[in-house]
Amino acid sequence: MSETKIPKATAKRLPIYYRYLNILRDADKTRVSSTELSEAVKVDSATIRRDFSYFGALGKRGYGYDVESLLKFFKKILNQDKLTNAALIGVGNLGNALLNFNFHQNSNVRISAAFDVKPELANTVKSGVPIYPMAELRKQLEDQQIKIVILTVPATNAQDVTDEAIAGGVRGILNFTPLRVSVPSNVRVQNVDLTNELQTLIYFLDHYNEEV
Repeated sequence: MSETKIPKATAKRLPIYYRYLNILRDADKTRVSSTELSEAVKVDSATIRRDFSYFGALGKRGYGYDVESLLKFFKKILNQDKLTNAALIGVGNLGNALLNFNFHQNSNVRISAAFDVKPELANTVKSGVPIYPMAELRKQLEDQQIKIVILTVPATNAQDVTDEAIAGGVRGILNFTPLRVSVPSNVRVQNVDLTNELQTLIYFLDHYNEEV
């Protein structure tokens, strides 16, 4: 199957659809309409139909979408049949929480290695994940062929750590630090700024009283 180029906004919604379709299958539901999907995932039905249309005729008029067929399709699109190993860099409070979160139960991602500067954490195991000293970052990323890292280090160290991870072959970074790190064009960064999200939520609560 040739690669389908779709808008980034659509790409961000695909895991949401996939997650809900799994819920439907577990509830023994065999088909679903765009209206039902809309009510569940809080995306309007016209947007859902447009998102699906990028991949051809996934449904039938008057019938809706076959749940099992959609699941198989999105499983392939999202590479859910292939386990992806990721590394966690920074085993502080947030890092510990992420180690305890069962990514593999909810997706095809597994944290297979972690790194930290604290000597007492080096060569230990937390939540089944081996923790290496930061000095081994590049070597372990190369040896284990890890292409994705989760960054939870202090902002002052974020760029240096990012540079070292990229030197180790990393292609994707989930960045929990407030620093917007600089990367080459062939490396993708997803920024997760919890403070910014909270401040945005507070702003909307204060300035938009009507229902959205």
